[in-house]
This record gives sequence, structure tokens and C-alpha cells, in this order.
Amino acid sequence: MNQEEKKRFSLKYWQLMTVFLASYDLLAIHAAYFLALWLRFDFVFSRIPPEHYGRYTHFITLYAFGSVLIFGFFRMYRGMWTLAGINEMLHIFEASLLTSAAHIILITLIFGRMPISYYILGTVFQLILLVLVRFIPRLLSYRRSHHHHSDRPADRVMLIGAGAAGQLILRDVKTNGSTDDEIVCVIDDNPNKWNRDIDGVPVVGGREDILAAVEKYGVRKIFFAIPSATTEQKRDILNICKETGCELKQLPGLYQFVLGQVSVSAMKDVSVEDLLGREPIQADMKEVFQFVHGKSVLVTGGGGSIGSELCRQIAAHGPSQLIILDIYENNAYDIQLELREKYPDLDLKVLIGSVRDSGRMLSLFEEYRPQLVYHAAAHKHVPLMEDSPCEAIKNNPLGTFKTAYAAMLYGCERFVLISTDKAVNPTNIMGASKRLCEMIVQSFDAKIKAGRAREIPMMFTHGSGTPAPNAARDRMLDRARTEFVAVRFGNVLGSNGSVIPVFKKQIEKGGPITVTHPDIIRYFMTVPEAVSLVLLAGTYAHGGEIFVLDMGSPVKIADLARNLIKLSGYKPDVDIKIKYTGLRPGEKLYEEKLMEEEGLRKTDNKLIHIGSPIPFDTDEFLASLKDLMLAAYQNRTDIRERVQRIVTTYHPLTDGAEAAKDETYEKLVEHRE
Repeated sequence: MNQEEKKRFSLKYWQLMTVFLASYDLLAIHAAYFLALWLRFDFVFSRIPPEHYGRYTHFITLYAFGSVLIFGFFRMYRGMWTLAGINEMLHIFEASLLTSAAHIILITLIFGRMPISYYILGTVFQLILLVLVRFIPRLLSYRRSHHHHSDRPADRVMLIGAGAAGQLILRDVKTNGSTDDEIVCVIDDNPNKWNRDIDGVPVVGGREDILAAVEKYGVRKIFFAIPSATTEQKRDILNICKETGCELKQLPGLYQFVLGQVSVSAMKDVSVEDLLGREPIQADMKEVFQFVHGKSVLVTGGGGSIGSELCRQIAAHGPSQLIILDIYENNAYDIQLELREKYPDLDLKVLIGSVRDSGRMLSLFEEYRPQLVYHAAAHKHVPLMEDSPCEAIKNNPLGTFKTAYAAMLYGCERFVLISTDKAVNPTNIMGASKRLCEMIVQSFDAKIKAGRAREIPMMFTHGSGTPAPNAARDRMLDRARTEFVAVRFGNVLGSNGSVIPVFKKQIEKGGPITVTHPDIIRYFMTVPEAVSLVLLAGTYAHGGEIFVLDMGSPVKIADLARNLIKLSGYKPDVDIKIKYTGLRPGEKLYEEKLMEEEGLRKTDNKLIHIGSPIPFDTDEFLASLKDLMLAAYQNRTDIRERVQRIVTTYHPLTDGAEAAKDETYEKLVEHRE
């Protein structure tokens, strides 16, 4: 059948059901009060006084039709009775009680008094008959579901959470014939619920009883159904659950519970992110989006994982124009399709180009005049950049310089650089290149605040070199007021190049999972947190800051791998092996968030800090940067040595060298534990 035919069929079916139920109710009401009168006189029809029977016959039909109208008002003909529950029962009870009260009053006032037992028994019989027909479908559905499960082995499930969400999940499992799950026990930390049953399923104890209950009841799956649990509470319980080897599922969150989207099908796999044990960063997004609203915004690298999420959140809050720049056309096309479908009224420009092309950047800023720039375009993969160091310099610091210069020249208000914790005491060229980016935006900010923006050189790599200054450009530079800031964070879970997707693919293939070093540790954050920090930086900025997220305690990559194996239902080093491959070129055991000489200042958000800029000679830096650009485009083999002379904290590791466990590493591990 096509959709129209299905709709007509559906309407006819429910119309027939309404007619059937209304007809049944008319007969049931007649039968209920006749049974009451008949029972009052010992089921002997001849003993019923004529006056009582006359009152019944004169009144009952009028009463029955009036009751059906009231039942319709109480929505008793619109329910899906295969899913009937406590709400439907309450509606029937309320409607029946109301009509029975009307019956007592009206028959007595109009026709005369009836025996008290007639009133009481009539009310009871009416309620029983009304409930019976409506809950038979629910009973049959339950029995079909139970029989369906008994035909094949069911997955025995432990439910964590005996609250409202847990009860909805339990009800859904029992009535949903399409699932093979059978909830055999419930865990809840509230001792008042222990040793009691919920719909026939025992509440066996609190979180400390999880391991024993899994073994006792032969549990193969665990459903976590406490949407209101804090991140810390969820982490503690899930860390116990992952030791069981069971498949773990959880409700997406409190939002779904409030919307009533609580069912087995709505549950998702527990992810490694759920075990990091840190409350998500709480950003005052109202302030952020008031800042973005009505402004022209440019996102470079807008097709990447961070850039695309920036575009999504910015697009949702009414910029006057959103400009996306990316060198990779497939990513740019994907985000273009997504945003045009979701925000058809958005003034969206998607451009292909490279931040390394100074002519392209100048013409882009001249045409579109963005007020805010979020600079996410960068090469980020550490081992690849170690093999191509000149490309890291061309794209990261030089691309940042050219974009920043164009932003300054054409009146951009804020320029936000996406940086990384690898820029702190870098041991690889990627981290060193990002430190150069930070120094560039600090230099631009210092020159603008000092009224010396003219001293910032233009860097051209195509054509005849730097053009001669002209009066118009000088006037534009004299008016420059752009505020430059950097945002520094750690590894982003779920981003392109993240370790989690690599581990998952290795698990799907049966292992082994490859980890570079048993002691390597990293800070982690999620994509939404990273984007929140970037947007906050654009709001809080006064120029020259490096914003840093308190990412909690660092996580051992080996522990992350083991947790992911356990969450996949396997045993580490038994079902899936972990193989240590040695540190890659330029890789170190840990990443700091700030250099030792960078002090921290608090913001209104306790998880966001500001690092004070490290003073350096901006004139000397800018001069050396120009020489570095020429060396990079000449593909000089001594590029690392040249970078090291500029970034004094850059200490390259030799290939295959293992980083020493210095005092900083030991402190980090001690803090983590």
C-alpha cells in the first residue's frame, strides 16, 4: 500500500475500534448494574421488586449513553491498549467513579431510591468490565512477547537504576517482542529498594554487588539507566561494569528522559569518553552566541573535525555571514550540504583555498571583511610532519602569519588561533610549528597595542617579493585594532586522527592494539568542549592571551586501550593483545599544558585559565621568521635547527629515542593516581 492508502486504512481501523469499544461500554454498563440488582436478590429474577427493576430499565440506557460521552472526554477511546499502563488505568478509574456517582444521584432523585448494594456492586462491576476489555490486548501482547523469548535463549540483562528511567526500560523490554533481552536483576544504590521487586525483577543491591550479581544471574548485558547521574558517579559505576566483560549500554542523557525518549532502542554503547572521569566544561554559551550573533565569521579549516563543529555551533546562532575556507574540497562540500539543509536562510560562503597563499587570503578578506576569525587550518599529524618538516612550517606558522596579516589589514575584530598542548616544550616539529603560531599572534597583538602595526612585514612567496609600502595600506594598519589570542587544548576524542577510531578498527580485526609506550600519558577532551573553549576565547579575549582548559588528570594510553577492549566485551591480553611499538619520531611520554614560566590566571569559568604571554623580542622574532620562510620554501634540510634557534624550548628527540621519566612526568602520574 502507498502512504495515502495506509493512512486511510489506519483511520478506518481506529474508527472501528472506537465504535467497538463504545458499543461494548454500553452493553457492559447495562450488564454491570443488572448483575448488581440480580445479585442483591440472590440471582432469582422473580424476587426482584417490580419498582426496582422499573427504575433500572427506565434509567440505565440514558445513563449508559451519558457515560460513553464522559468516557470520550477522558480519552478512553484513543489509547493504544497493547501499551496500556498506569495512566490508562487511572483514566478508567476516574471516569468510572465520576459516572457511578452521577448514577447514584440521578436515579435516586429522578426515579427513587435503590438498594445500597446495587450502588456499590454496580460501581465495582462496571469498573471490572471496563478494565477487562482494555487490558486484554496488553496481556496478550505480554504473553506473545514472553513466548517469543522462550523460543530461543535470551540475553540476560542487569539493569542499573531502579528509578523512573529504569522502570521505563524494564517495561519496554517486557513489552517489546523484537528484543531478545531479559532483565534478570536490578542494581540501585538506594538501600530502601534492596530485596524488593520491580515488576517481578529483584533489586539485588548497590554498585558493590555488581560483580557478584553478574556471576550469580549469568548476566551478559548491562543497561545503565540513571540519566541524572553526575559524570563522576557514572564513571565510578561504569568502571566497575567494564570489569565484568559484559556488553554495556546507557541512556544518552537526561534530555532524552525529559522528552520521554526512554527505550531499549534509544540506548547507546558506553564509550571510553564516559570513563575519563571529568565533568564536561560548562561554558556560558549565551554570552558566546550574543557575541557571535549578527557578525561576519570566517572559519579556516572549516571542514575538519574542530572547524566543522565550530561552523555548526556558529550557524545555529545567527551570524550575519559564515565563511568557510578549506583546502580539502570533500570536507568543505560535506559541511556545506549539512549547513544549507539545516539552515536554509544562513548566508553561507564555502571557499576553497590555502592559508599559505597570501594573495588568496588578502583578496578573501578584502571581499568579505569578516569580523571574527577562528583559525583552525593546520597540519596536525606528528609523525607525518616529522617526515615533512618544511611543509609543517609552510602551513602552520606561515599560513597563520598570512591569515593574521590579512585579518589585521582589513579590520577584523578578533582572531582566535587553535593551538595545542604539543606547543609546550615541543619535541617534534609539529609542536614547534604551533608554538611559532602562538608567538606570531602574540607579536601581532603586541605591535598593534604599541601602535606599530606598520613594522609587521608582509610575507610573499610568489611574485617579486614584498611590495613597497603605500599610503592606503599604512592608513589601514594605523587603524588596526584586531585582538589576537590562542586557544590551547589536548587530544580531542573523536577528531580526525584521534587514537580511539584507530583502536576500534584494530579491535574489529581481532587485534593487536598498538600502543607506542606502556607509560605514555595524554590529556583528553571532547569535540564539543574544544569548540566551547574556542568560542569562549573569542568572547573573553583582550589580546595576547593563551587560553587553557583544565583537562583534569592525564590518562595512560595503555589504560585507554584496555578500557576500550573491555567495553567491547573482550579481555585485554587474552582476547585482544596490546603491542608496544616504541615512541615515534618526535613523540614524548607526556604533554604539558603550559610552560613553567607561564603563569595562570582564572576566568569566570573555573575550568578555563589564561596563560600570561612569555616576553620575547618581537622585532628579532619577525626578522627570523622571514628567514625561516625562505628556508622552508627552499626545502632546506636544516629546518629543525633553524626552528630551534627561534623556539628555544624546542628540543627534538632522535628517532626511536625513549623520553626519560623526569620529575614532571612523575608528578603527572602521581596526580593521575
